[in-house]
Amino acid sequence: MPNLSLKKNPMPTRDPIERGKSFLEVTLGYTKEAAIDEADRCLGCKKPLCVEGCPVGISIPSFIQKVKVGEFEEAYRIITVASSLPAVCGRVCPQESQCEGKCVRGIKGEPVAIGRLERFVADFHNETSKEKPQKPVSNGRKVAVIGSGPAGLTCAGDLAKRGYAVTIFEALHAAGGVLVYGIPEFRLPKAIVQKEIDGLKKLGVEIRLNTVIGKTLSIEDLKSEGYEAVFIGSGAGLPNFMGIEGENLCGVSSANEFLTRINLMKAYQEGSATPVFHAGKVVVVGGGNVAMDAARSALRLGAEKVTIVYRRSLAELPARKEEVEHAMEEGIEFSLLCNPIKIEGYYNPDDRRDPKNGFVKGITCIRMELGEPDASGRRRPVEIPGSEFFLPCDAVIMAIGTSPNPLIKSTTEGLEVTRRGGIAADENGRTSLPFVYAGGDAVTGAATVILAMGAGKTAAASMDADLANRTKN
Repeated sequence: MPNLSLKKNPMPTRDPIERGKSFLEVTLGYTKEAAIDEADRCLGCKKPLCVEGCPVGISIPSFIQKVKVGEFEEAYRIITVASSLPAVCGRVCPQESQCEGKCVRGIKGEPVAIGRLERFVADFHNETSKEKPQKPVSNGRKVAVIGSGPAGLTCAGDLAKRGYAVTIFEALHAAGGVLVYGIPEFRLPKAIVQKEIDGLKKLGVEIRLNTVIGKTLSIEDLKSEGYEAVFIGSGAGLPNFMGIEGENLCGVSSANEFLTRINLMKAYQEGSATPVFHAGKVVVVGGGNVAMDAARSALRLGAEKVTIVYRRSLAELPARKEEVEHAMEEGIEFSLLCNPIKIEGYYNPDDRRDPKNGFVKGITCIRMELGEPDASGRRRPVEIPGSEFFLPCDAVIMAIGTSPNPLIKSTTEGLEVTRRGGIAADENGRTSLPFVYAGGDAVTGAATVILAMGAGKTAAASMDADLANRTKN
């Protein structure tokens, strides 16, 4: 008999007060018993809409069926046919708008907790399996992947499984892309990411760090080294700003910089070479997952008060519902339906840190109301004249999105770009240059981990098909 409960099995979490002082992972994961009980909520639909909602096409009912009967390793095998990063996706994917959003159990209650089950299966495998992946038989061809984020890792994994010698070129000193520099430890432990990367290395994938394509090497250099095809998954690392007065004040940073210093450079640890501390009041501008990550990180760094400023209402917040709930539980304040129009500063010529530009003392905002829907379908925020107010703070973190990395497109002749600055690629990942492919945030701008993975998977299939029709040099 299926479990007909209208609610998911709850996800155990750390106490909100205690976790607000620590970078330990917030969610603790299902037990075996909870996982089996949750799997029993799946009806095993003959036409599983959940699979349609998954960008990488995981056979969701099949893996859940194995969880029901306690065959967790077989469930893991089913997931990894389609996904190279199950432990990551189970933690950070927006399942509520993808697979779970299609689940029929969600019509009269809560959908099956597909993401939590995926995480459980991956964690169980990582904790118990001693089996080493079999290195595929080589097909004698080698390809290059630029960027070790979710798109690059997925593309590399799929090609390695097909017998290609794959080299990933990563600009930073650690592999993982946004998974290591952008998502905080309390939401995605870096040991989890490293475990997934180690699995790719066992398949034969080589990772070359500290290599900036467009500076250290060019795409033409890669071709001259014998790489028959190149995938560009360089991400969206260029932070956006609002262009308002005061953004050059000391105390204003992009969420990209702020999170990179914390996640990649461990700025929260005692003795860090690049420490970041916020003992005062912090304002985070934006409403997405990055804004939640920045706000919750600032709290853990000692901020006495953290406020998220967002120009729409709570219903329009683009961040995952779970992340918003966790932020609220931890005491993050939300100033909704308002928008910054100026960052106010003060000047202290005796302070040697930045006597030229001055320091943040607060942010002037204007209240908003929702008007007609815009192109995205959300109601457009409209300023209310005369509603300005001042919000005192010591630091401002801009979390209003990022744009594709401009370096490769500016140094590669003939590589076409889109109006928004991304690399132009068709639905199969092919670019304007022969045997050069692209996908993920480098094409679309900042999006989700799973969408980037889907793009990497699609491009890998295109590369394989195209190379099969090409006479080997």
